[in-house]
Amino acid sequence: MTWKIVAQLCIFLLPFALASCHQEREDAEQYASASSDKTSHDPASAPIDCPLEKAGVDPHGLKPFEEVEDYISFLDREDRATWQQPDAVVEVLGLAGDEIVADVGAGSGYFTFRLAQVVPRGRVVALDIEPGMIRHIHHRAMTEGIENVEAVLSEADDPQVPEGVDLVFICDVLHHVSDRGAWLSKIVSKMKNGAKLVLIEFKEGDLPAGPPSSLKIPKGEMVSLLEAAGLKLTEEKTGLLPYQYFFVFERM
Repeated sequence: MTWKIVAQLCIFLLPFALASCHQEREDAEQYASASSDKTSHDPASAPIDCPLEKAGVDPHGLKPFEEVEDYISFLDREDRATWQQPDAVVEVLGLAGDEIVADVGAGSGYFTFRLAQVVPRGRVVALDIEPGMIRHIHHRAMTEGIENVEAVLSEADDPQVPEGVDLVFICDVLHHVSDRGAWLSKIVSKMKNGAKLVLIEFKEGDLPAGPPSSLKIPKGEMVSLLEAAGLKLTEEKTGLLPYQYFFVFERM
């Protein structure tokens, strides 16, 4: 699968459903009843409300889109970890464990569930504009009994970051956004003073991974966009990601 096809899938995925919300409820209930060891991540107490129904999307009216499973597999493929370094990225964030984290453009939940592991007393809100990705994350959270993950269907022009978030995490997403200035301003408006925003984006040039050069955002332009939205660049982490910039911004 070429990057061009993948990019088209990412932007233009048609609505689909992997399973009905009713089936998700049954899966969660069966999982809960089969487990006699009640832990802090007990599936019985995990939220089972369908995020698509909350957003007014009828899950029974969605058309199936088989390619979505291929795209999820592409996002979660093993070789991606060799350059994306997801565990190391999460580790260097230095989270205390009680933060509210917004994973903007969460996709398959590649970072969502890793972030959830390091904020056991906090919460991760996974935001994405694709119904299938939200269904996938929601279903996994329920069936695995992960209580501190919430999946929310957002809009292309409004990420719908929750109020008072401690950290906004944006990885490989900004180059897909059309009106970047307005989009970022909406995110920053929900961040409290002292909150951080982590931005990971592909470097310019011809690289083994990432989008075509025409879609990449120059480093200086990215920093200017974030600063214009009301953030201050506090750190650039170098040496960890070979193909991507890793910025940490803060709302002052």
